[in-house]
Amino acid sequence: MPQTILTLSTRGQSLYEFTHQAEAFVSASGQEEGLLTVFVRHTSCSLLIQENADPDVRTDLLAFFRRLVPPASDPEMGWIVHRAEGPDDMPAHIKAALTQVTIGIPVAGTWQGLHLFEHRDRPHRREIVLHLSP
Repeated sequence: MPQTILTLSTRGQSLYEFTHQAEAFVSASGQEEGLLTVFVRHTSCSLLIQENADPDVRTDLLAFFRRLVPPASDPEMGWIVHRAEGPDDMPAHIKAALTQVTIGIPVAGTWQGLHLFEHRDRPHRREIVLHLSP
């Protein structure tokens, strides 16, 4: 069963599309059917399947999550205990807990956009495992 690791460099909180890399991996396998499992190896980012045609969707999602889970420096977040890695760290863990770190995708038809959802402010190198099952 084919497996690979994608490394994505992020520049801060945003959605980083990797649809084409996933499609290329599946295409190179020669399999026309199967299940692609996508897993991100980090606890302060997550994965989304989302529209990739209109950039306003990305803008609105980022704004929604900023409002839902503000940084620890926001007075409303005074209850947060974990602050060792900065004011964006615990909120990043909360956002990752509310979304998903693993996605299963049937290999068929048209794909929607696959995105790494970076929840931290500073740049990171993120590893995404792609595993294709028959």
